[in-house]
Amino acid sequence: MLDLATPRVMGIVNVTPDSFSDGGRHADVNSTLRHCEKLVRDGADILDIGAESTRPGAVAVPVAEELARLLPVLCEAVRLGVPVSVDTYKPGVMQAALDLGVDIINDVWALRWRDAATDSRTATQVVARHPACGICLMHMHGEPSTMQLLPVQGDAVAQARLFLQKAAGELHGAGVEKNRIVIDPGIGFGKSVAQNFALLARQAELLGSDYPLLVGWSRKSSLGALVGTATADATGSEPEQRLALSVTAAVLAVERGASVVRVHDVLETVQALRVLSAIR
Repeated sequence: MLDLATPRVMGIVNVTPDSFSDGGRHADVNSTLRHCEKLVRDGADILDIGAESTRPGAVAVPVAEELARLLPVLCEAVRLGVPVSVDTYKPGVMQAALDLGVDIINDVWALRWRDAATDSRTATQVVARHPACGICLMHMHGEPSTMQLLPVQGDAVAQARLFLQKAAGELHGAGVEKNRIVIDPGIGFGKSVAQNFALLARQAELLGSDYPLLVGWSRKSSLGALVGTATADATGSEPEQRLALSVTAAVLAVERGASVVRVHDVLETVQALRVLSAIR
């Protein structure tokens, strides 16, 4: 039961060896939990914990491996006093996380992914059977392994809006109350640099569907493409060098109506949002 009248900061926790920004930094349970505790001290309203990278070109992780990475962390993270979100698209992982007391499912596939050979449940069935969990539905064009090779064609803003309206409407039709659903335009998920910035410039067009907006600009390569350094990679800078860019994008997203921003750098984002709050 989060009051989204106040913008919320979701802190990213990657229990992965290959995430684009901080893969491998929290590879064991103790270091991951210390990071979770730090994000809470820094002001995170939500922890978003994921055990499979969905960066461009990422390879899928088997369910058993994802659970082995995730469950020991979740057992402790649910005791930290803030809502816990799990970043997963697999029904079996969703169910195991919810059984442990996780509060939110954050799904880059918007509940569409299914492997009928290994799991008879759909993601929609898992979340619809839960009485209270929040669900974040994200727009992704293609899939992580190929999404940046063939970005969406045409107007990405209109396509994201229509997709998210349809996905949220179908979930509501499956019995999930509207106040449990948030939508995410999927910055960097199958979009070009120009299309990502169009999503920010025209973000107001995504707000007419009666669902709160969650946005994740943190350390994305589109931000790196704005700057150039002698040591820059192909995206314009290393992910860790995009702090100022990430905080700026988060503030602009909130100013344009986002209810939740998903970030790596919690303390700096919280401080910047206090400035925005002060002038409001």
